[in-house]
Formats: sequence, C-alpha cells, structure tokens
Amino acid sequence: MQPYIPFLMLLGLAIVAGVTMIVGSHFLGPRRPTEVKERPYESGMPPLGTAHERFSVKFYLVAMLFIVFDIETVFLIPWAAIYFGGSASVSMGFLLVEMLVFLLILFVGYVYVWKRGAFQWD
Repeated sequence: MQPYIPFLMLLGLAIVAGVTMIVGSHFLGPRRPTEVKERPYESGMPPLGTAHERFSVKFYLVAMLFIVFDIETVFLIPWAAIYFGGSASVSMGFLLVEMLVFLLILFVGYVYVWKRGAFQWD
C-alpha cells in the first residue's frame, strides 16, 4: 500500500479541487437570467425547429466512418516512429510492405463506402 499513497493523495486532491470549483462557481457566480440568455444558441441564428429532432441514419454512418478512418490513421504514427527512427532489430523492407498492405486495405474500404454512396448528402 505504501507506493500508492502519493497517487491516492493526488487523486483525492484533484477530486476535491474539481468539486470545489464546480460548487463555488455555482454559488458565487453572477446570475442574471434573461429571456435572451435562456434561449438556445445556434451560431447566432434563431433556432429552427425543436431541439429533439431526429437525425438521419446517414448522419451517424458518416460520423462512424470518420471515426474509423481517423482511428486507422493513428496506426501510422508508431509505424513511422519505428520506420524513420531506424530501429535495427526490425527489417525495414518488411515494415514498408506491411504498411503498404495496411494502406491498401484502408483505401479499398474507403472506395467501397464511397461507391455505396455513404458520403453523399441528400
């Protein structure tokens, strides 16, 4: 238990500081509510419709595709660190072929969803 005491103290301090700031801003912050301040803000425009409208499934599909392709590109960072860093224990030719195959698979998936019309807004 001895090695964990500094971590637990830091965790407790962070929790106390966070709760103190939230509670303090709630009670000490200025409150002058007006009708204009209570309205929803949408980039300076008056809101159109209700806040509980249903989104198209295509919106979520594009969002998930963005996340998938964004996460996939994160895999390039460790590869680049090893490949361009010059680690002697790994064959550079193998790393290059491995990443080219990975990018090819990623590109084929991108072309597939593009041809299926997933990126088209109607």
